[in-house]
Amino acid sequence: MKVGILTMFNGLNRTYSLVNIVAEQLTMLLNAGIKTKLLVSEDCPFQERFGVFLDPRLEWCKITNRLNNKQIKWHDYSRPNCKPHDTFFAEAEHIAVDLVKHLADVEVCFLHDILYQGWHLVHNVALRKAQDHLPDTRFVSFTHSLPVNRPPQPQWPFSARFTPLPKTIYAYPTQSGLPALAKQYDVPEGKCRVVNNSLDLLAGMSNALCDLAKNVDLFSPDILMVYPGRLTPGKQFEKLTAFAGAIKKQTEREVRVIFCDFPSLDIDPETYKRRIRSVGINFGLGSNDLFFTSDLGYPHGFPRDSVLELFIFSNLFICPSYSESFGLTVLEAASRGNFLVLNQAVPALEELGKHLHAYFMRWDARNFGYDTQVKYHPSEKAYLAEHGERIVNLMRENPVVYGKTLIRQRYSPSWIWKNQLEPLLGL
Repeated sequence: MKVGILTMFNGLNRTYSLVNIVAEQLTMLLNAGIKTKLLVSEDCPFQERFGVFLDPRLEWCKITNRLNNKQIKWHDYSRPNCKPHDTFFAEAEHIAVDLVKHLADVEVCFLHDILYQGWHLVHNVALRKAQDHLPDTRFVSFTHSLPVNRPPQPQWPFSARFTPLPKTIYAYPTQSGLPALAKQYDVPEGKCRVVNNSLDLLAGMSNALCDLAKNVDLFSPDILMVYPGRLTPGKQFEKLTAFAGAIKKQTEREVRVIFCDFPSLDIDPETYKRRIRSVGINFGLGSNDLFFTSDLGYPHGFPRDSVLELFIFSNLFICPSYSESFGLTVLEAASRGNFLVLNQAVPALEELGKHLHAYFMRWDARNFGYDTQVKYHPSEKAYLAEHGERIVNLMRENPVVYGKTLIRQRYSPSWIWKNQLEPLLGL
């Protein structure tokens, strides 16, 4: 299959939101291994290309914007009954010939505002002429602005903005806009689909984080925990995996834990990691729910800036540490909108947690001049299960935590591709 994206861009300025929307669709298509061509105005400067627009797999096609060696000037025909300029139909015929040539090998073509915008009326009409010679090409027409009211008895060529295009599905970013979209193009709502704009949280992130995302699914977990620290028993890593396992078992949520660890002289790293894994699995974690960045190419520690980026993806920060003098990672996690669960038996964590309205639990700890040990009744598993269920409910009721989780899961490019865009291709 080959997919075309017809935009008629005459520039690739990233402040133009449609450029970013098209960039994300290109990424989805290319990542799925689909041959893709991008059709733009011949006046679009190649030196403005960036990111996915530089991908060598992408086929570029420049659609003519000249008639008789003169640049075609786009006119805004948003008003339905004005008069077309003198060369309008000659320009449309000329552009149509180019569209036929470049769309002949395309099975599905995405149209971005081509049928909607008044200044694309000449391209709209050209496409309708070209379609007579493109029997095997289907279209998906994306509208990115509020649908306009259909005028009474619109006249050609202005009626092209309100007339169905054969073999076309109409797409809009939200469900609420579908009735108005159907009315504009005089089509049944059954021919309209929702394709949300996606938010690629990896865009602009560090190379280290992007590398990590290739090995660990950062998007789908309901609960994603990140715990940076020196790999020492004092940080009580195994307490975190026990709690993560209890949450998974009690709530049936998808849970993932990422330890941004670096070595310690206190204990052999591999020996301690085996213990941490064993405890997590005993409490309910799966073998693929737990990751150490030291096993993923960063044996001496994951870059600090990338840890801060990783906190953007995580939503639950648990600090069961045995001893802390302050707890800077608590601030880092909180600043990225994570729900905080801290060891109340550690004075520094209790003090900081009260300021931040954290949720408190109790694990073994070192206080000033003495150590404390926690006895759980009836059992540690029961204690963790009870608090785990309570925390998951609090996270769901917290609009910030709920919102960042939903955005990561539901509005990621991978979700939009699998659930909304790919089905339109008929794959």
